[in-house]
Amino acid sequence: MSNAATRIIVGRRSKWAVLVFWLLLIVALGSLAGKLTGAEQNDTKSWLPGNAESTKVIDEQKAFQSPNRFTAVVVYERPDGLTADDKAKISADAQKYSTVGSLDGSVSGPMFSTDGAGAQVVVPLDLGHNGWNKAPKLVKKIRAIGGGDPGLSLHVTGPAGYAADSADAFKGIDGTLLYAALGVVILTLLVTYRSPILWLLPVVSAGIALVSAQGFIYLLAKGGLTVNAQSAGIVTVLVLGAGTDYALLLVARYREELRRHEDRHEAMALALRRSGPAIVASASTVALGMLCLYLAEMNSTKGLGPVLAIGVGFALAAMLSLLPALLVICGRWLFWPKRPTFGSAEPMSTGMWARTGRRIATRPRTVWIGTAAALVVMAIGTIDLDASGLTNKASFRGHPDSVVGETVLAKHFPAGSGTPVVVIANASQSALVKHVFETTAGIASVSDPVERNGKAFFEGTMTAPPDSDAGYRTVDRVRATFHALQGADAKVGGFTATNLDVIRATKHDRKLIIPIVLLVVFVVLALLLRALVAPVVLIATVVLSFAAALGISAVLFKHVFGFHGSDTAFPLFVFVFLVALGIDYNIFLMTRVREEALKGGTRLGALTGLAATGGVITSAGVVLAGTFAVLATLPITAFTEMGFTVALGVLLDTLVVRSVLVTALNLDIGDKIWWPSALARKAAATVPAQSVDLTGDEPVSVG
Repeated sequence: MSNAATRIIVGRRSKWAVLVFWLLLIVALGSLAGKLTGAEQNDTKSWLPGNAESTKVIDEQKAFQSPNRFTAVVVYERPDGLTADDKAKISADAQKYSTVGSLDGSVSGPMFSTDGAGAQVVVPLDLGHNGWNKAPKLVKKIRAIGGGDPGLSLHVTGPAGYAADSADAFKGIDGTLLYAALGVVILTLLVTYRSPILWLLPVVSAGIALVSAQGFIYLLAKGGLTVNAQSAGIVTVLVLGAGTDYALLLVARYREELRRHEDRHEAMALALRRSGPAIVASASTVALGMLCLYLAEMNSTKGLGPVLAIGVGFALAAMLSLLPALLVICGRWLFWPKRPTFGSAEPMSTGMWARTGRRIATRPRTVWIGTAAALVVMAIGTIDLDASGLTNKASFRGHPDSVVGETVLAKHFPAGSGTPVVVIANASQSALVKHVFETTAGIASVSDPVERNGKAFFEGTMTAPPDSDAGYRTVDRVRATFHALQGADAKVGGFTATNLDVIRATKHDRKLIIPIVLLVVFVVLALLLRALVAPVVLIATVVLSFAAALGISAVLFKHVFGFHGSDTAFPLFVFVFLVALGIDYNIFLMTRVREEALKGGTRLGALTGLAATGGVITSAGVVLAGTFAVLATLPITAFTEMGFTVALGVLLDTLVVRSVLVTALNLDIGDKIWWPSALARKAAATVPAQSVDLTGDEPVSVG
């Protein structure tokens, strides 16, 4: 950071202006942050690929059904067979269901199964705008009407049932997730700082950054930015985790400078100038990596990118302006009981990481080859990864009523009941379309056409479960048949077609976005380190760490946790998070290595950089891993898997890749790692290799 910028932030008078600015900002945006949940778009279309055929069907379907239609399939079962009283009750219930809320059409049924043990009633609920959040209340009313008879079980499944269970699961986003993440941050800061007071300033700064970001995101959401429960939850974790990471790096450097400078303003100015570039580069890497998600076909992924980039931007701004101002205003007493007094010794050169570096230095090539080989072995577990998508049943941890209801429904009726394949075609070809539709393999029955505005609307019941491979093959057959039918202009959508389009769009997004993220990270590292070899080495280590984390997770998910597959977006999200966030720690380390290499050569710089940054980077990794791990508090398989894998990958980056693998590579490659910059030649000439003590017991000099 420039001298002028640091003077503005931590000047004797201007620090108060910085504090006032953030107070005004939190006043302006704080009230808006609470409205973000209401601005979320959790309707079906906001999660789908924008150009997919199923999405186009949703648009055309508005002429026949409300776009906010969520069908509730009410399933009854008495294993020994429905009695006459049961059938009378079910018929009476069907009439009462029309009173639970607004309907998009009439209640259908009851329909009784041929085995005499089951019945279903279809309630076409019109939930209005953002009805996903309204589903739990209406489904609860349905259960209250239909339940109560001993031996006669009732379940609500179908789109409305799944929406209700999903909305209930996401309730933890605003409460449990936030408090759990804050708890992890506070505990880690208490252990790191060993101070009962100092932890408060990073937490307050991160909290202000989060609330300000949420308020700003709300304004953009009102202007058209897609925000859903997924992006709202992840931005909470990211801002708290990444913001605390930046705070840890800044405070560690500030503590160093307080030992060297009596004036705390001067110490903070130097801390900002020396740690600021690394923090800015780290945040830029994360933000740019997240913005790459905007290139996705999936609307939910596309909207996630800008939301997370905004969150990181606010975290960066708060930690490089608000936090420094607060630290300087409060003074050295914050560090009590271990205040860094002027002229006191710097303990980092004799700590664990200095000793670790000296051990690595005895045989760096053996260390990095062995470490890389171990990570490759861990990565083999990716053969167990199934990212073809999660079924409705596998999407939840536990057995919500909608999942149980789908199982009961499939036992007594065609498996696709309640979740039909939708076809919209030209009305002039309606007779032919119906004939072709109902004679397609995998279709049990087809409704009579509803014709409006020159279009005909059909619903077909599949013989296969709606989210199965057999169901997807049925959709492909229907599409192939109608796309070849001249003059029909038929489009195929519905629940199963939507899932199929999501799977294919996500695979496309992975192939497109992953190479772009790698290119962005390479460019940032090359500009920061003024080298080409170092960025290639660092990216390779982070990708290897990602593969190892994915491999370990895949094995545990399948053989220990019993998860049945992973969300289609799982590999992409984990890759972006781990590469963008994992490279942070390499940036923190390598900028310090480069700084020290300018003084005493690359080999000594590698050891000094590890000794100086080891403790703070470890703490930062624990914070970030802990905040992502709290995603597992939500009873949703996709969030649990993502939180676990990102947390594991961050710990691997922190404890293995950065501390062992990168340090060993620095020592083995030596000055060539800075090629083609002048430092590659200058470092070699600064300190003769034989004059650097790499194996002795004496502490490494930190200048």
